[in-house]
Amino acid sequence: MTALGARELNRVLLARQGLLARDRVPAKAMVERLVGQQAQEPVDPYVGLWSRIEGFDPEELSGLLERREAVRVSLMRGTVHLVTAEDCVALRPVVQDVHVRVARSQFRRRLAGVDEAELLAAGRALLHERPWLGADLGRALAARWPDADPFVLQVVNRYHHALVQIPPRGLWRRSGRALHVLAEDWLGRPLAAATDPAPALRRYLAAYGPASVADMRTWSGLAGLRDVVAAMRPQLRTFTDERGRELFDVPDGAWTEPDVPAPPRFLPTYDNVALSHDDRARIVPHGLAWAQRVGDALFLVDGFVRGTWRLDRKAGVLRVGPLGPLAGEERDAVAAEAEGLCALLGAATVEGL
Repeated sequence: MTALGARELNRVLLARQGLLARDRVPAKAMVERLVGQQAQEPVDPYVGLWSRIEGFDPEELSGLLERREAVRVSLMRGTVHLVTAEDCVALRPVVQDVHVRVARSQFRRRLAGVDEAELLAAGRALLHERPWLGADLGRALAARWPDADPFVLQVVNRYHHALVQIPPRGLWRRSGRALHVLAEDWLGRPLAAATDPAPALRRYLAAYGPASVADMRTWSGLAGLRDVVAAMRPQLRTFTDERGRELFDVPDGAWTEPDVPAPPRFLPTYDNVALSHDDRARIVPHGLAWAQRVGDALFLVDGFVRGTWRLDRKAGVLRVGPLGPLAGEERDAVAAEAEGLCALLGAATVEGL
């Protein structure tokens, strides 16, 4: 098996993610290629697509949400993702067990005296009626179970049921409260029956590979993947990394050379490219382990994490925080990319460089 170093893995990852050179593709095609985008913060998918698509128009993504061609729904790792309607239908059953495990591990003890099946049936009946804010759904359910915590009643339903956050939530510069509705009602079609994770893992490898079984588990939140990957092995390529761990890949995965230049790129909070591997050495340099923490909006220089950024909306400033000194050409390139991000987000100036 061929051994791949961190820089080789970095360049392949960036090429597959559209982060080496912006692609001229529709927003829907990129969302599908990435197997969705983290979307806890409504603006994040827009920043992620701007970093990957040449001439990206935010209203294109808003239009997908308004036409119900894309939705915001809890998927991988039990977190909110923006995906196409087709992927919502196909992927949610695959990761349903992740949601059930989270709900039962965190809230079962707080549901003493409440029958889970009855609670879920009651929640589904209410959700069929109209969209709900989580707190309002909890209060409605508490009318039947007055001794239970309304928060627990609604959040258990939110984990067990595939719920879409409907527009205007997530629209470009027109976001609203997180109103939830059953995905099948919003999309007018049932969720898929298939729960086999193999098709989703192949798509993960095409977008994030080569990757280990532990990487696949980190991305999806699913348990028991070793046997699944073992069954897939005849259809996959295999490599090792510098530490001797086995990596898997689809045979036709995009490839590039490790010496290909990588321009600076700004990543939104929770971007999957930084969160979807158990070993993040392919994007986080050695010695910067703290930059792996969840919740940082990062920027890349030469393909690797070199700093963080945040938008100060009140001041109209994009604040950039390098993790170390940037060479003159690096600083100029980061500044130019930051100016483009300012234009997208409506900031007046960049500070910190």
